[in-house]
Amino acid sequence: MASSLLLNGRVAIVTGGGSGIGRAVCKVFAKEGATVIAADLNEASVKETIQDISGKHFAHTVDVSKNDSVLELVSRIKQECPIPDVLVNCAGIIRDAFMLKMSEEMFDDVIRVNLKGTFLMTQAISRLMIESKVETGSIVNISSVSGKIGNIGQCNYSASKAGVESFTKTVAKELAKYNIRCNAVMPGFIDTPMANKVPEKILEQVRKEIPMQRLGKPEEIADVCAFLASQRSSYVTGGIIQVSGGFVI
Repeated sequence: MASSLLLNGRVAIVTGGGSGIGRAVCKVFAKEGATVIAADLNEASVKETIQDISGKHFAHTVDVSKNDSVLELVSRIKQECPIPDVLVNCAGIIRDAFMLKMSEEMFDDVIRVNLKGTFLMTQAISRLMIESKVETGSIVNISSVSGKIGNIGQCNYSASKAGVESFTKTVAKELAKYNIRCNAVMPGFIDTPMANKVPEKILEQVRKEIPMQRLGKPEEIADVCAFLASQRSSYVTGGIIQVSGGFVI
């Protein structure tokens, strides 16, 4: 009898796995039967994620913005872990400021992690999938409604997430011949540590503008990622799925 678990037998590497959406993805994927390789810059946080889920899973540190660190991660995976056939790029940061007051360093930091980091991880892990001749692969990138409509004080973040969407579409076209799919999830305002940095007065106004009148939960993003990682979405590639409570329609 076939397993009813959505990700039974899959191996998924999740960046940003130490907190927020990334941690939720790790937990949901493990619950759905996947072996999880959680990766994060914060060693203590990523280990805590793995300790919170049952089964044999793996925790590794990585700085996704640095190619040497990404390649070192791939080397450790080859030595210690099963080969992943799923990649979820959740690693991301914010450095908010009005455009006229934003420093070059603030802009570069966000682009390096959010966009370049997605590129470096996708390049390295897709190469590993191809070399290992995985039967089918799935890459899921985390975008944002800010990349679609912009957001005051986030010209760097919005630009990085818009870049992730275009990157996703190109990768989908290039990797289809290897039976590797690439999609993106576009969250709206989600109740994560990142959102907690936003003043409550602003969050209250945001809630009023969301048709569903609430922030999303990290697990609600993770569930969509699980669908895109699974064979239930076997003919879906190059898609951008918005999960925003109706904020962007």
